[in-house]
Amino acid sequence: MDFDAYARTAVDLVNARLTDLPELKAFLGTAHGWMRDEATERDVAAFRRAQRRLREVFELGTSGRDTEAVAELNALLEQFPVQPRISGHDARDWHMHVTSRGSSVSAEYLAGAVWGLAVWLCEYGSARFGICADERCGNVYLDTSSNNCRRFCSERCATRSHVAAHRARKRAAVGEPGDAPALTPVP
Repeated sequence: MDFDAYARTAVDLVNARLTDLPELKAFLGTAHGWMRDEATERDVAAFRRAQRRLREVFELGTSGRDTEAVAELNALLEQFPVQPRISGHDARDWHMHVTSRGSSVSAEYLAGAVWGLAVWLCEYGSARFGICADERCGNVYLDTSSNNCRRFCSERCATRSHVAAHRARKRAAVGEPGDAPALTPVP
């Protein structure tokens, strides 16, 4: 099983915009084709509730409140239990899934997302949970850097933030119009 891939599904969910069924179906896309086709309004509500709770796990983890993050993950694991099964499309493609086929779309997706995030926390610690440092963003991420130094969810946010900081420093160095005292003409 690729637990990192399951953990990334939790990140994808937290960062997704899911206001209605068409957005949920677009989120599930082709990667989860059968889920997209079977998703219902009831799944939208379940995804949105889990989305808020998973964001809380990231907030707790990034603030060093590991015990609370673990308690929330344990509660989510109880709500979306893992029921492993072997799946495959032919005899050469056997692989593991974390829930039984017959579960609702939300139960299957969320069991994998919660399980993956729980394994990630146990393997790497919550110090590897992140919330983008670009104040305009707020997306969450898993820090896979070698020295645990990641601060942004993407290169785009990092660049945007660094450019804004550079421009702010330049403005401060030369003084913004209206910041400098008015000069009085010398007679």
